[in-house]
Amino acid sequence: MIYQGNAITVARGDDDIATLTFDLKDESVNKLSSAVVSELEEAVNALQSESGLKGLILTSAKEAFIVGADITEFQSMFGKGDDFVSDMLKRVHSIFNAIEDLAFPTVTAINGLALGGGCEVLLTTDFRVMGEKAKIGLPETKLGIIPGWGGCVRLPRLIGADNAIEWISGGTENKADAALKMGAVDAVVPNSELDAAARDILERANTGELDYQARRDEKKGPLKLNAIEQMMAFETAKGYVKGVAGPHYPAPVEAIKVIQKGAGESRERAQQIEAAAFAKMAMTDVAYNLVGLFMNDQVVKKKAGKYEKQSQPVKQTAVLGAGIMGGGIAYQSASKGTPILMKDIKDEAIELGLKEARKLFAKQVERKKLTTEQMAEKLTNIRPTLSYGDFGNVDLVVEAVVENPKVKDAVLTEVEGVVSEDTILTSNTSTISINRLAQNLKRPENFCGMHFFNPVHRMPLVEVIRGEKTGDAAVAATVAYTRAMGKTPIVVNDCPGFLVNRVLFPYFGGFSFLMEHGADFQHVDKVMEKFGWPMGPAYLLDVVGLDTAVHANEVMAEGFPDRMAREGKTAIQVMFDNDRLGQKNDKGFYAYEEDKKGKPKKVSDDKAYALVKEVVNEQKEFSDDDIIARMMVPLCLETVRCLEDGIVDSPAEADMALIYGIGFPPFRGGALRYIDAMGVAEFVELAEGLAKELGPLYAPTDKLRQMAQNNERFYAANAQ
Repeated sequence: MIYQGNAITVARGDDDIATLTFDLKDESVNKLSSAVVSELEEAVNALQSESGLKGLILTSAKEAFIVGADITEFQSMFGKGDDFVSDMLKRVHSIFNAIEDLAFPTVTAINGLALGGGCEVLLTTDFRVMGEKAKIGLPETKLGIIPGWGGCVRLPRLIGADNAIEWISGGTENKADAALKMGAVDAVVPNSELDAAARDILERANTGELDYQARRDEKKGPLKLNAIEQMMAFETAKGYVKGVAGPHYPAPVEAIKVIQKGAGESRERAQQIEAAAFAKMAMTDVAYNLVGLFMNDQVVKKKAGKYEKQSQPVKQTAVLGAGIMGGGIAYQSASKGTPILMKDIKDEAIELGLKEARKLFAKQVERKKLTTEQMAEKLTNIRPTLSYGDFGNVDLVVEAVVENPKVKDAVLTEVEGVVSEDTILTSNTSTISINRLAQNLKRPENFCGMHFFNPVHRMPLVEVIRGEKTGDAAVAATVAYTRAMGKTPIVVNDCPGFLVNRVLFPYFGGFSFLMEHGADFQHVDKVMEKFGWPMGPAYLLDVVGLDTAVHANEVMAEGFPDRMAREGKTAIQVMFDNDRLGQKNDKGFYAYEEDKKGKPKKVSDDKAYALVKEVVNEQKEFSDDDIIARMMVPLCLETVRCLEDGIVDSPAEADMALIYGIGFPPFRGGALRYIDAMGVAEFVELAEGLAKELGPLYAPTDKLRQMAQNNERFYAANAQ
């Protein structure tokens, strides 16, 4: 044994080939934490001291090769400043360069996922062989940073600038066949043949058949592009990527600049350019928030995983109510392999649900995600029915009929009588109290909410709503089924609007105040879209439907009359009263026309402006900052209240629900991170100023005021 550590071993074979194996103890995956990097340094030093070696194979004993750096260390590391980050990068570069400069040929056997730092490790070796199902990639730009351990230097020299720009700026995970075609790997074989393929390459390198020194020279020298080729490759790419990434995500364009600046340089100089840019990106709020987002996502997944372990597998499900929503739920379940009955009382509703599912499957075929045979097979997972005949074998039922408490109550009590005593009943409701719907059920412990967001196939969040009498088994089974559908479940407690809609409607309340004070709704939309929302509030209301908004607002006003009930008509109510329902009937705050693809395109409508004037009490001028404050403060305060009221368990879950459920700008990290970024004391001061003019919707809670006085935060500064 040449070296043995907690995560890395280096063994010498009888053929004088050394094998460096990544196998991090007590972990399911390999990560390049600071401790593992230290071990790698020791292992490389040991290899340099070993005489007579004829080659090195890098390999992994786990299912994945290396999933990347240890992201849990990022915020604490970045919080130490750019000098610390630069020194860390310099050290890693020296270790990776030492692998690249070993006195014998080297090869990586990529058995599984190799991302980020894991991909950068394998780029150091002379050759790479890849398992058929493995994937490699550099996803750092998705965290607001760039590859910093040589990825921006080695990958372009290996696969060409154009291909490297595509991989790095897109943060893609790339399959074996694509990697082979690009020249990122030298061979693709079944995993069982990886070791033999790696040894074959080393043997050919030692006989001179393969020139490993020429490979090194290519990676260590300048990119082979003349001035015109450089301009074509980089300037065009920067313009395109900037357009796709948008103004709030600078890392993809920064990565292209790094490749461009380093193109004419040797390895060490190009690495210095990369390190300086990485340190710059690491210090940005975007990187802090996107890394925080990753951490929050891990919290959510971990909690869901605990629930899942408490549940029996959900093997057969049913959805009550076909139509667009029922069809969407049936599609999602069937596409992920869980058979589902789709019941309605009308043939035409069944046909509408099937049509929706077929349409969604057909899109997958168009995108070459499925073959027509696979589509046909998956469609058999949906069984339409007009009766309860097969409901005795159903593990979980999703009720998705109209948003009317009397109708839902009748359907739920009816289905409870035909399913087994262990069947879990759920209601896909966006506003109706789970406690209320449970009142007439014989087994309320088997009932909870399962709130899907529209469109089901696109929106990642499902709120799992626990009522007062909901049992743990019901929550666990619903979480397990949500995960099996490929969705992210967040468990919340019952209240009007639950978490997401309860938080969203104060945002709309802020919008209504702006309309009453004479703001231009199109300008408000532009300001909030520039702030980072996928669509402004007026446009969002049109997409949601003004009828849906009015109904939900009534529920909120009844539940929280002190701050959500309003005297007089709002702009939202005026639109509804004038039969302007938004995209549902092609007129709301905007009018809608079909674009070339048959999708609704919004256009300005003078009639909408005339109607909004009916609610204007006084004419005020608003700066963009005023608009942002009036929109964001009530949303953030309601998120705080949900946390304080125990509707949601943690800041991480609250922020992830808003990002996954209503498109809160990811680069801002969520409502509670937004407060932290502003400073709790500064936020409270802003809210109190607005509350004097606009009332309780803007009033901070006592606990939030206390946090401000104590200089507290929702997330620990630079926390892991």
